[in-house]
Amino acid sequence: MTLTQLKAFLAAATTGSFTAAAAELQTTQPTVSELVRKLEEESGLPLFVRAGRRLTLTAAGEELLPWARRVVESADGAEQALRALRGLDGGVASFGVLRNAPFYFLSDLVERFHKDRPNVRIRLVGQNSVEVAEAVRAGRLEAGLVVLPVPDDGLDITPILRDEVLWVTADPARTAFPIRIEDLATAKLVLYDAHYGWQDPTRRQLRDRAQAAGIRLEPTIEVENVEAALSLVARGIGETIASRAVIEHPTFPAGLHVTPFAEPLYDTIALIKRRHSALSPGTTELAELARKMLLQRGRRARTRP
Repeated sequence: MTLTQLKAFLAAATTGSFTAAAAELQTTQPTVSELVRKLEEESGLPLFVRAGRRLTLTAAGEELLPWARRVVESADGAEQALRALRGLDGGVASFGVLRNAPFYFLSDLVERFHKDRPNVRIRLVGQNSVEVAEAVRAGRLEAGLVVLPVPDDGLDITPILRDEVLWVTADPARTAFPIRIEDLATAKLVLYDAHYGWQDPTRRQLRDRAQAAGIRLEPTIEVENVEAALSLVARGIGETIASRAVIEHPTFPAGLHVTPFAEPLYDTIALIKRRHSALSPGTTELAELARKMLLQRGRRARTRP
């Protein structure tokens, strides 16, 4: 039983076919099939039922699966740990960032890191927190910043900062009092993150509160980014939500008004990485710099009147 055989078995079990496993392992379908066949031959047990379009694990395959996953992850972790012993004179820092990262620190983060480590290439992927978490879990990104909650299976999560989310409107009368979740039922909601909808962590908080209050929220307009939502609100088309980082940014449209929620609403920003994984030196340093910059922003916000 070899590590290569276990990787082929694990990929086939995860993807459900030898063809998909081959694509994941960047090899050919016959190679994966042969590796699994040899593993079955050496163990004397069938691991898959090869009937239908999708592979199905046998009882022996089900028994082997957690052990194979543990061995492969341990080997990957050992490889990453060895890479981490290398210096910071090259390589790539692979990091996921918040959908609204430009409103927090993105340009400053890149500038400071590049100044200190000019030979390290930077790969920043800005997506919704749901996709950043999935990319880190799958190993496509080493680490990232997300807004909680996200599914935490296979991840180490370290909360860093809470940023209040406020109600944004062009009507000053709507900000005389804190907004209640019940008020949203009759509001013309303009919400961003249209692609992820209610999977988005901030929108999930709104939905959960609405369900607890016995009401249903239906956005009138959905767009992809907060800038588009704010532009529509500034035209009087509806109302939206935004974090303090967005509201206090110089690009926040003039003429808009904000008020807090009666039950304060927060985005909790956290650093995530894959469990039992060792980050490369570049990503380790980039993640630590991002953490310090977020904490610094949080301290400034607490001292602001």
